[in-house]
Amino acid sequence: MLDQQRSVLLVDDDREIREALSDYLAGAGWLVTSAGSGAEALERVREDPPDVVVTDMRMPGMSGMELYGELSALSPELPVLMITAHGDIPMAIEATRAGVFDFIEKPFDPQQIADAAARAAETASLQRQNSRLRRQIGRLAGLDALLVGESPAIRRLRQDIVDIAEVKSPVLILGETGTGKELVARALHDMSPRAGEPFVPVNCAAVPDGLFESTMFGHLKGAFSGAVDTAKGAFRTADGGSLFLDEIGACPLNQQAKLLRALESGEVAAVGSVEPRRFDARVISATNVDLRAEVAAGRFRDDLFYRICTVTLYLPPLRERGDDIVLLFAAQLERLAKVYGAEPPEPTAADLSMLKSHAWPGNVRELVQVAERRMLAARRGRGSLREAMDGGAGPPSEAASLKDQLEAYERTLIAEALTQVEGSMDEVAEHLGIARRTLNEKLAKYGLKRG
Repeated sequence: MLDQQRSVLLVDDDREIREALSDYLAGAGWLVTSAGSGAEALERVREDPPDVVVTDMRMPGMSGMELYGELSALSPELPVLMITAHGDIPMAIEATRAGVFDFIEKPFDPQQIADAAARAAETASLQRQNSRLRRQIGRLAGLDALLVGESPAIRRLRQDIVDIAEVKSPVLILGETGTGKELVARALHDMSPRAGEPFVPVNCAAVPDGLFESTMFGHLKGAFSGAVDTAKGAFRTADGGSLFLDEIGACPLNQQAKLLRALESGEVAAVGSVEPRRFDARVISATNVDLRAEVAAGRFRDDLFYRICTVTLYLPPLRERGDDIVLLFAAQLERLAKVYGAEPPEPTAADLSMLKSHAWPGNVRELVQVAERRMLAARRGRGSLREAMDGGAGPPSEAASLKDQLEAYERTLIAEALTQVEGSMDEVAEHLGIARRTLNEKLAKYGLKRG
């Protein structure tokens, strides 16, 4: 049985063959319709397009090739399988070159038809998905290009950013490491009236306790050993713009009162000075820890927490974003293809499954790294998604199934042959020791093409 029921249209003027093959495919899990002529087949396709068409080549009235021409104009992505007699082989080869997915020679085993139809349906489904991804990426603009995704959480996040971008209220961004908190903070800044002013990011976890006040509020020349020049500090540098306090949960408890005072008063005094200076900066904070739990544990001040969370935005981890993962990966490949001047590799059905089943502990940051490793290997005609996810070094990990490892190795061999053999595709097939038709199937399966 098929994992997901797909439909096939059988076209043959021989009623007995039609009915026998229909019974067999229905028993194999297909939703089957049939037609006794090319004209009837076109009507069926117009009414309810199937996933695959299987047609005899020689039929009265309209031949299989004539039907294929009409179907190509009507539904270019619809895969067609051609049943041929032995004497029609040269014509069948020409049909394959014209775009017919495959041909099956009479007499045939019905299982041949079932297997070929399954491959055709899977290939067409993958091609449609890739086309849809490319169209979606092509439409991305502005905020959509920054925050790629169509999951409910990401759609809501984009709308929230639009709604609050123009107000000055403090914003707290919550999310795991690598989910894109700074990206959201920059989007808030870039869409606000402050866009032309400074955006100043400060990683609170990276500021040494002894340099906290100097980093945040500035210092005068000579205020302490090593203060060879006067510095404005992050708050005053961000004056008129936005101050992004990343990992605010890591701010030392003894420094939090000073941070709160600056936020409440809108003033800071540089180290070595007693004269406070005003600043006007929108404060955007971010953390990957549960600040409420930190407050309950006494590690974070409750008054500071309520000061920074007038508006709270939540970034879901990548593993909870469903099909966004595939769209994000495709968008990164498109971006990197322009950087490296190479065609992005077409993901296979196995790739799509692997992307969506991976836990992505590093979230979007990890996905970007995997995409870059995949692109670097692909521009040399090598590699696989499995290898990119394993770190891109050495053979696939032991966690990969034997099937995955064999497919990764097979794909590498074919990719290398495509780059090494300078003759026709027939010569590539001969170099690999496989039939040309088998090569075509594997090129479609692994998303490979010449060059």
